[in-house]
Amino acid sequence: MTAVFVESGADAGVIWHFGEPNHEQRALAAGTGWADLSHRSIITVSGVDRLTWLNDLTTQEMAKLQPQVWTSALILDAQGHIQHQLFLIDDGATVWIHTEKSSEESLIAHLQKMVFMLRVEPKVVSDTYALLRIPGPSDNLGGPFEIIERDRLGERIAQLNEKFTQVGSWALEAERVEQHRARLNFETDYKSIPNELGFLNNAVHMRKGCYPGQETVAKVFNLGHPPRRLVMLHLDGSVVTMPEHGAKVFYGEKEVGFIGTLARHYELGPIALAVIRRTTPVDAALTVDGVPASQELIVPAE
Repeated sequence: MTAVFVESGADAGVIWHFGEPNHEQRALAAGTGWADLSHRSIITVSGVDRLTWLNDLTTQEMAKLQPQVWTSALILDAQGHIQHQLFLIDDGATVWIHTEKSSEESLIAHLQKMVFMLRVEPKVVSDTYALLRIPGPSDNLGGPFEIIERDRLGERIAQLNEKFTQVGSWALEAERVEQHRARLNFETDYKSIPNELGFLNNAVHMRKGCYPGQETVAKVFNLGHPPRRLVMLHLDGSVVTMPEHGAKVFYGEKEVGFIGTLARHYELGPIALAVIRRTTPVDAALTVDGVPASQELIVPAE
């Protein structure tokens, strides 16, 4: 296998594919694919107050999290805008978090600032631990995941390659788009709120206590609609060139949104996650860089 690497963007330097992206996608769908996610940031939170502390800081109900169960959470600012996206597991003594590498510095600074007098210790451990997407049926977080010591990474990769197929980010992102999973800094911008992106009742627990930004989430949920909504677009596959991240979405002559992630899926063809104005008709014929696109609803328009 000859690896082809992502040349630019948030995943620059990550393996894109090994020459047969459709084969890799089929392996992932069959539960026989695995991926090296060692570029992801790993942060730990130890201490007896870790779960109640994270419960107060994030959108997820962390206080009742059972050991060895993966979950996801967001950290919002006071106005309800998404700042961080976390994927977490507790091992009974420590919470392990993986997140975007670009967010590592700002996230650990925020966590350390919020310690106060509680018995918690947040720490970056990306240099000593790594993340893998291991074989198995896909879950709604992009896993199953495994965190291992970096000095065991080579041994573990060799072990996985004996029986399973390594896949790159092409396959992972195609699966993510197909499953309607929004990603930080792809489908989010400076004004994103959870209600727009399908996070309610998964990364955002709707019956937990207070957390920063909860007032916005609750108010929009109970009294109105978010100004934008996440959709999956099916693009015309007869066009040779495809739009890129950030490309503008048009309804007629009117700009109504932007492309977050575009992927070429082995069954569905070119698909994308886009964030568009809520008032855009659900049956509207859209275009992106001149490419016709139809909507698949994720967040309801009404």
